[in-house]
Amino acid sequence: MKIIISILLILSLFACSDNDQVNVKLSKCTDGDTAHFIIDGKDTKVRFLAIDTPESVKENNIVEPFGKEASEYTCKALSDANKITIEYDKDKEDHYGRTLAWVFVDGSLLQEELVRNGLADIKYMEDYFKYKDVLEKAQQEAIDNKVGIWSYK
Repeated sequence: MKIIISILLILSLFACSDNDQVNVKLSKCTDGDTAHFIIDGKDTKVRFLAIDTPESVKENNIVEPFGKEASEYTCKALSDANKITIEYDKDKEDHYGRTLAWVFVDGSLLQEELVRNGLADIKYMEDYFKYKDVLEKAQQEAIDNKVGIWSYK
């Protein structure tokens, strides 16, 4: 009987796990809202869902205020991470063919940290996005505290 209970307990843990979460390894940093990760053995470009950071490396564009800071913050967070996990939402790719994902660094949502620190603002937000409320709260804090991109608006 104990064996059956143990097996049922283990199966229930698997049933409750989120199949859309994947542990990944950083391949290279791109900018504040994009990075390359090794996913299923392939180098994959991932665009972070629901945020936009100021431009820092886009060809033929000027570096926007806080663009370098956002890029450096993202690269440091990803490079220093013990564990990086991505989580898919409803849309797994954008119209450019980039993988779209929520990015977790050692358990913290990177998009939330970027927004809270005024290094990104909410963009391309869909009502069904899982972390919509979290990002909206973080952005309001950044606006209220006039940090980063909100310091001059």
